[in-house]
Amino acid sequence: MVKKRPSLASRRESVIQRIPILKIRNYLIIPIQIDLDDLSAAQLQKDILQKIDKTGAQGVIIDVSVVEMIDSYLGRILGETARMAALMDAKVVLCGMQPAVAITLVELGLSLEGVHSALNLEGAITMMENILGE
Repeated sequence: MVKKRPSLASRRESVIQRIPILKIRNYLIIPIQIDLDDLSAAQLQKDILQKIDKTGAQGVIIDVSVVEMIDSYLGRILGETARMAALMDAKVVLCGMQPAVAITLVELGLSLEGVHSALNLEGAITMMENILGE
């Protein structure tokens, strides 16, 4: 019997790092604990939007406190994700941004329109509860 070699797409899928998406109350919490490559960032965007659709979540908290670098692509993906989430009636709070990351985003000229920000996860949860009126 001849074994079939996995297709390029399936091999590529196996290297995409998946980020957990947790549902708490009426919002999602996404703790990004790794530096994302382009494929993983694009997959995370799809996963977030699918989870909003599946759960009806009205808010999304993205915790980037461990992320040491955000390049122009990841910054753009985060901004696009927030705009897409808004079209699905969900608010986005980005929390835990390190100073170097904030500096880089500004230097790259990236603005994350529609994204609220908080210093840490606790602040993000409080902000989300205020935004959603909980």
